[in-house]
Amino acid sequence: MNVLLVEPKFPKIGKWRNRHIPIGLLKLGAFYQKNDHKVFLARGLLAGTEIPFIPDEIDITSEYTYWSKYVKEAVEYYRREYSNAKIVVGGIYATLMPSHCKDYTGCDDVFVGKHEEAEKCIPLYELLGEQDIDTQIIHSTKGCVKRCPYCGAWRISSTFKGKKSIIDEIIKENIIFYDDNFLANPHVEHILNELKILKEDRKIIHCESQCGFDGDILLKKPYLAKKLKKAGFVYPKVAWDRKFDEFPKIKEQIDLLLAAKFSFDEISIFMLYNYDVPFEEMEEKRKKCWEWKVQITDCRYRPLEQTYDNYNGQRKSQKEEQYYIHKKSGWTDYKVRKFRENIRRQNICIRYRLPFYSKTFERRRAGLDIVNLFKSLLTKREKVNFLQELDIDYWLPNRNSL
Repeated sequence: MNVLLVEPKFPKIGKWRNRHIPIGLLKLGAFYQKNDHKVFLARGLLAGTEIPFIPDEIDITSEYTYWSKYVKEAVEYYRREYSNAKIVVGGIYATLMPSHCKDYTGCDDVFVGKHEEAEKCIPLYELLGEQDIDTQIIHSTKGCVKRCPYCGAWRISSTFKGKKSIIDEIIKENIIFYDDNFLANPHVEHILNELKILKEDRKIIHCESQCGFDGDILLKKPYLAKKLKKAGFVYPKVAWDRKFDEFPKIKEQIDLLLAAKFSFDEISIFMLYNYDVPFEEMEEKRKKCWEWKVQITDCRYRPLEQTYDNYNGQRKSQKEEQYYIHKKSGWTDYKVRKFRENIRRQNICIRYRLPFYSKTFERRRAGLDIVNLFKSLLTKREKVNFLQELDIDYWLPNRNSL
């Protein structure tokens, strides 16, 4: 059987092509090849001349529910190209909304959940056909032990499972863990020891956790922070999704990472916004992160059943019906954009160790003589006075902004 594996033309993936790898399709590819089927991976909408065979089956992956239109586009395109092939859609959207997926996309079948046999296979990276990819995706767990109402991880995998070992799966020097809750694995210490050995033997360079680390587990087992560092993890993230008054607990998590020799500007805090916590309280959380000098990874909330998202960050404003706005907590289009803008400016200040942000300086609109004179000033007060005298814009992260 000839099987065409398709990653739809999702937005932004091209920019992160080496980091955004359709791992589910690569596992399926390994499974099919093991069973003597021919497989080919299409990333986007490819012309027939680019595909080496006429497929009998086309397996299309889906990601976020709000990217459903790209899945529909892929189904319709490949239906026109190969009218006799069976088209199956799997992945996140297909699992969370199977009936909608089948009716909306017009596919022949929907695959719900994970393909258990394919999950046992080492991904077939050769399907990517790109020699410069030095990054490998690993799942050491399946599901999540928590039941956060805004997250679909525990709905996709209703039971939580953790691998005892991953050492035999490692084939690349850089590893990104796609676990929803890496630290919840009961065998996590053994896995961290495996990674430490691989790093010492120079078989891996570094590791990263795409979804960050469960801060509650980190507090219960603080020694894990140092083990993460020795295992080669970089850019650790913890989540602060709830109220401002949780800040002592978040600060304790940050201190554990700092004690493990992670740097301030390497640490990041996941922040869910446009949800239950109103803008004003989110701003207080943002200013706390400025006080701690750690960056923020912003996560704009969309409901799990939201099948579209036409938010455009390049626009100054949009109508509220174009994307989801959590009006119940007082969010508006303006507040969504202002919070994202504040986070961006604050992160720039932290990365470059600046006391404030200036669009004029960022876009290099000031002359070299002004920049050099500005750099020669010693105190923050002198610099602010200088900017005010020349009427150059500046923004102070520790102030409220709306």
